[in-house]
Amino acid sequence: MDVPSREHDGVDARLAARLAELRAEHGWSLGELSELSGISRSTLSRAERAEISPTAALLNRLCAVYKRTMSQLLSEVEAEPAQLVRAVDQAVWTDDDAGFMRWSVSPPHLGMRAELVEGRLQPGADIAYDRPPVPGLEQHIWVLEGGLEVTVQGEPHTLRTGDCLRYRLWGASRFRCLGDEEVRYALVVVKP
Repeated sequence: MDVPSREHDGVDARLAARLAELRAEHGWSLGELSELSGISRSTLSRAERAEISPTAALLNRLCAVYKRTMSQLLSEVEAEPAQLVRAVDQAVWTDDDAGFMRWSVSPPHLGMRAELVEGRLQPGADIAYDRPPVPGLEQHIWVLEGGLEVTVQGEPHTLRTGDCLRYRLWGASRFRCLGDEEVRYALVVVKP
């Protein structure tokens, strides 16, 4: 994957610190958070100490517990949001093991319910989320290049370049790259 030259270690360290802060704000032990999220205590501990970079699925589970979208969580570790976000300033988060890259094109902002994300999945990438980060989240997926299978609450949808799928998310979802080429898509996320 072509990754823009950015300081990913700094983002990972700030994300780890924010995860630890969120747990402390709620007054939860690692054991309590483990029970709520379904993530092992050791994995949570390692993520909070920046010993591992959390996967998309792990972050999704934590976002569900903390009732945040992934973009909201990631924006909390970035600088103060600007009205204009230049391409070179868009936050990029990667899950190399899953073959997933995520750009916060239009990150969350106070007083606004929508955000715009660009996602890229490498051939063979298949990411499953067991729950939405926020129940009833509205999402619009527009495939820019390639093929994408999106399963929403058990119903698979095959999308090709130019296709758009929109839905409210109440249950599990899955994103799978179709074919031998990377898939690029725009995702509009609107909080309920």
